[in-house]
Amino acid sequence: MVKKEKKKRPYRPCVGICLFNEKGQVFVAERIDTPGAWQMPQGGIDKGEDPHDAALRELEEEIGTNKADYLARTDDWLAYDLPDHLVGKVWKGKYRGQKQIWFAFRFTGEDREINIDTKHPEFARWQWVELEEIVDLIVPFKRDIYVEIVNQFKGLV
Repeated sequence: MVKKEKKKRPYRPCVGICLFNEKGQVFVAERIDTPGAWQMPQGGIDKGEDPHDAALRELEEEIGTNKADYLARTDDWLAYDLPDHLVGKVWKGKYRGQKQIWFAFRFTGEDREINIDTKHPEFARWQWVELEEIVDLIVPFKRDIYVEIVNQFKGLV
């Protein structure tokens, strides 16, 4: 794809969720479609949907529960571009990447309530990790966003 064409496409509005457990660890899950690639829950914001509500909906859709208390959100939108070979293939080719508002929540449920075998599963397995570990687990094109998430949320641990 020509870079000029890519730059004309908008970013997909999205939320991300940094879900902390009682030990201050963060929920991450390995993508079904990309073995070895881990991420925190995230997803698109529906038209007219409040980002906070979208974050709770995404938790329910992706990990089977939204038992969580709000802690914080990022100061602003964080954006990333897809690698050129993915532009035009994901999200029906409409977007160049995503702009995301990230929320930090404290998980109030029990681990046994987490169920990644959802109606439309995205994850193969999950685990709790230290906040700083997430940067090394994420795919390279999202790494800068994860560094920023760590910087903004590290005071919550």
